[in-house]
Amino acid sequence: MSGTITEKIVEAHLVEGETEPGEEIAIEIDQTLTQDATGTMVMLELESMEVDEVRTELSAQYVDHNLIQEDNKNPDDHLFLKSACQKWGVWYSPAGNGVSHPVHQERFGIPGKTLLGSDSHTPAAGAMGMLAIGSGGLDIAMAMAGEPYHVEMPEVWGVELEGELPNWCSAKDVILELLRRHDVDGGVGRVIEYHGPGLDSLTAMDRHVIANMGTELGATSTVFPADEAVRSFLAQQEREEDFSELLADDDAEYHVTEHIDLSAIEPMIAKPSSPGNVVPVTEVAGENLYQGYIGSSANPGLRDFAVPAMIAENHRVPPEVSFDVNPTSRQMLQNLTAEGYLTMLYASGARVHQAGCNGCIGMGQAPASGRNSLRTVPRNFPGRTGTREDSVFLCSPETAVASALAGEITDPRTLEDTHDMSYPEWEEPQEIIVDDSALSPPPENPGGELEKGPNVKSLPEFEEVPDAISGPVLMKVGDDISTDEIMPAGSAVLPYRSNIPKISEWVFDQVEQGFYQRAEDAGAPWLVVGGSNYGQGSSREHAALAPYHLGMRAALAVSYARIHWQNLVNFGIVPLQFVDRDDYDAIEQGDELELPAIREELRNGTEVTVRNGTQDTEFTAEHSLSPRQVDVVLQGGLIEEYKN
Repeated sequence: MSGTITEKIVEAHLVEGETEPGEEIAIEIDQTLTQDATGTMVMLELESMEVDEVRTELSAQYVDHNLIQEDNKNPDDHLFLKSACQKWGVWYSPAGNGVSHPVHQERFGIPGKTLLGSDSHTPAAGAMGMLAIGSGGLDIAMAMAGEPYHVEMPEVWGVELEGELPNWCSAKDVILELLRRHDVDGGVGRVIEYHGPGLDSLTAMDRHVIANMGTELGATSTVFPADEAVRSFLAQQEREEDFSELLADDDAEYHVTEHIDLSAIEPMIAKPSSPGNVVPVTEVAGENLYQGYIGSSANPGLRDFAVPAMIAENHRVPPEVSFDVNPTSRQMLQNLTAEGYLTMLYASGARVHQAGCNGCIGMGQAPASGRNSLRTVPRNFPGRTGTREDSVFLCSPETAVASALAGEITDPRTLEDTHDMSYPEWEEPQEIIVDDSALSPPPENPGGELEKGPNVKSLPEFEEVPDAISGPVLMKVGDDISTDEIMPAGSAVLPYRSNIPKISEWVFDQVEQGFYQRAEDAGAPWLVVGGSNYGQGSSREHAALAPYHLGMRAALAVSYARIHWQNLVNFGIVPLQFVDRDDYDAIEQGDELELPAIREELRNGTEVTVRNGTQDTEFTAEHSLSPRQVDVVLQGGLIEEYKN
């Protein structure tokens, strides 16, 4: 395929390999993004690798996830991150300055650049004509050290847009429609590239919403052109000099094609508990409501708060509904205040929280058990809110505020009759308040000591893969198991992000309370068996590191989500795939498995022998590791390979 934006950026950054889908390539990384839930590990990895200074064009560290300061752990880690930025030469965005993805787009997004982030929603920057990819923290540490990023060359999925969105619909409904069509694995192995005349009606922040949730399709990334909408956005952010046009060729060819008529879009909603469980809002209208929630990196733009404010103006949410507003940045709060939107929201009964990820990652705003919560966040995996028995729906800001006002799940179009309301007329302003005063630039001469609080622990020791691996199947799970189920988020868990021994106590806790004790009793090694799309969701490498600490040394799955598969490799856990799904079905949790020649077979081919000692059977599994990745995993992971 030729002439796509994706291919142009890859070709401009290609270090190794051929740009054929499925082939491993290495690309140069211009920028990196880390946030505090994952960045602490990145900085500890840089320390372990003995890196002296960051070698990217720009690296930025954001504190946006772990904002609750109920004891010393989070603030201590914030100080650790700030000292790490000084030591290695990284931009630092402190607590309260805003969510990483929109702030990075506002301050650092540049068309044509590559961005690697230790957050799975890093592809949001594709709204700027960047190739932005989410990955595990160790991949980001390597990029910060000046190493290229290795990834399988994806297919380019061209999505043509035409028409214009109708009233009461917005960009969130577009990506929910794509999820309705293709579910959470429809984008695996692909970059989604949008084109067509329908782009003319979508602002850069509208595109951010769509690019952000391309991750929920399993896509490697999402790319939009750098066109007039991007130039206008950069001018608004007082950075027009960073604009350069980047368009697909008129005769660009795509591996896969899709067409969306924006004028035919209707309000959509993802039911519990998957972003792919999408239906029109009309199918669930009338169901009870406990919470309406607007904000997050999946709806971070000024219009995503201004339009709900205008809808809510002169109305009041019922007292039994919690209407939660999570502004995405300090700059956003200033603009909402200056334009009067914040007053409208307060007057409607909204609870306005600090700028950050907050409830999206289970840091506050948790719903009551089993009560319906409508959220504009990107994910509704089970228990992600911090409430084990949660019931979360994903929707647009229009649907969230309409439902909050009505006291039940509501198609926002019905407000025209029930509340005698017209859809608000709102246009993106050319000039806004721009505030980057909280950002700390890298020092001219990086260096100094790391400031480590008592919660910061060193990484575990990583061992070479032995000649054979033998152990029990300590956990067997089904399809689409997310990293939130392997390693939960939330205010009880994430404060231990820099303490692998402690955070390991929550491994698989969402699936089986008490799993940690079983793992402790079993000792190393043990295995996990998973269904298709194992490890979807977050880039948090804790979902590999913590099981490794407890003794996990291999995984057998029908298929893997890209980032988690790479994280397993990076930490020396052998990821194998079933050749025959019947072999997956036959295995029982507790079966004793043996990989009798794992080291030799990894080196000599793609097939691996698996013996089930409990059932006295044998079958063949396979791996999809490149020769480079075989060397990495056999040495015990990427850190050991880098040191050697």
